[in-house]
Amino acid sequence: MFIQTESTPNPATLKFLPGKIVLEQGTAEFRDETEAAAASPLAARLFGIPGVTGVFFGYDFITVTKDSADWQHLKPAILGSIMEHFMSGQPTLASGAMSASDEPEGEFFDEGDETIVATIKELLETRVRPAVAQDGGDITFKGFRDGKVYLNMKGACSGCPSSTATLKHGVQNLLRHFVPEVQEVEAVM
Repeated sequence: MFIQTESTPNPATLKFLPGKIVLEQGTAEFRDETEAAAASPLAARLFGIPGVTGVFFGYDFITVTKDSADWQHLKPAILGSIMEHFMSGQPTLASGAMSASDEPEGEFFDEGDETIVATIKELLETRVRPAVAQDGGDITFKGFRDGKVYLNMKGACSGCPSSTATLKHGVQNLLRHFVPEVQEVEAVM
């Protein structure tokens, strides 16, 4: 099994491409070992490596976020854990665990803004999310109120130094161009 790695705009996060489907649909993000142990054998295995602080699954990639540890020491252990997992035949998510994008997670917007929100979601789905996935992350819709779009940044995007520029200069400009009601874009957790 050959696993490729790619750097991301976030220096604390690396993207791993195992050459296999990681999640059939949606995404999943884990920020601590307890959460990972309950939902994903692969995430739990990765959190067992000292220095790993976050794990994110996309369709065909895994991003791993680290603390101050050096990638030179972490990368071989991560590659070995990913390889062992796929060779074992275990699922990425435990049975009954849902991927993060399976449910809207408490979206908020006014009833009168349904058409605007539908357009925002379509733009995010078709233009923003594919580009962000290339960098090992994801952006999902959280809400819309008073001209402000609230987005949840995940994976390599979460805590990335260039995420503010991506939001303000990329996503905000795109949404303002196609949806005049959008005045601002803000990241939320």
